Parts: sequence; C-alpha cells; structure tokens
Amino acid sequence: MNAETYPFIVRPLPYEYDALMPVLDEDTLHFHHDKHYKTYVDNLNNALSDYPELQKKSLKELLSAIETLPPQVQTAVRNNGGGVYNHELYFDSMKNPVGQEPGGALAEAIDRDFGSYRQWKEQMKQAAVGKFGSGWAWLVTDNKGKLSIIQTANQDVPDLKEYIPILLVDVWEHAYYLQYQNRRPDYVEGWFDLINWRKAGMRYEDAIRGKQ
Repeated sequence: MNAETYPFIVRPLPYEYDALMPVLDEDTLHFHHDKHYKTYVDNLNNALSDYPELQKKSLKELLSAIETLPPQVQTAVRNNGGGVYNHELYFDSMKNPVGQEPGGALAEAIDRDFGSYRQWKEQMKQAAVGKFGSGWAWLVTDNKGKLSIIQTANQDVPDLKEYIPILLVDVWEHAYYLQYQNRRPDYVEGWFDLINWRKAGMRYEDAIRGKQ
C-alpha cells in the first residue's frame, strides 16, 4: 500500500458499499469514503502542488520524514497525508462479516504478546473506546515481530520508522455517528467482526520478513 506518488488518487473500496452490513451500513461508507477520505486526498494534492521535489516521494516517505519537509507544508502533510494513509489502511483492513479470527504467524504473535486473542481484543477495545476525542487505535509490530497496541490523535500516524501497522480502527465520530450516534463501544465491538485477518496476517508476515 501507499507506494504511489503525487498526484494521489482516491482508491475505491475493496468491496461494495453494502458489504459490511449490518455493522457498517451503505450510507456510512458513502459518507466516510466518498466525502471524508476524498477530501484528505484532494487537500494533500493541493498542498504538494507547488513542491515538485516532494511529488516524487511516496506517502510513507512523506509521513516518515515530516520534520525534513519545508515548514510551510509540514502541517498539511501531517494532517492530510495522515488522513489518506489512515483511511486507506482502515478500509483495506475490513471485509464482509464472517466471524473470522487470526491464524498463522499473526495468531501466534498475538498469543505470545497479549496472552490470547480474547485478551488482545479487550486491550484493543479499551484503546479504541478510551481514546479521547478523535483518533485511531492500532495494532502494530516492530521490525522484530513484537506486537503493540497504540493510539494516535487526529490524523497522526505511528512512527513509521519504528513500527509497521497491521490494522487499525477509526474512532472519529464520522466513522460511525450516522449509524451509532454516540455509541462508540457498540461500533468498536462490531468492527472486530469486520477485520480482514487474511490481509492483516499477510502484513505481519511481510513485516517479519523485512518486505515492508
């Protein structure tokens, strides 16, 4: 993911708009993907339009070295680049609800680093529900394969030089408010049934093999 360079494009959802029902309905996904995510893509392209030297960099390269960018564009890249990166991973980390659970190396790592899938789920839910205001809860790995749960605010990303994201949940109100209003815990509980563990497992295996 995120290998392309400027001008960044709005990636289509990897499923139909009604594919995640009943957890996320069609209206929510249209609003979230077609409005919010698209706005971040448009704003990022606008921010980079006068910086040809930055247009050759991938999104990950931009976000990994924000402090080296021209000062006048740093905030726009952090907010809008992060919005693009986070939303693309979020949408790509879900699939039709099938009640799946992790398998393979990722399942083993979850048991090793959290004690069990159930304990991981409780900690992940606490991070998502307990995040004050807008932001994200992430499952990440370091380059040695150790998993961690972290929170980020607004559209911030984890330190991409230190961590490789495996999956994440969006807890901005626009991700769930049309359907759940202020019931964030209900949304997060439903989100666990949407996790695309096959893709998450592939990300983890690529990370421990040094392919990320």
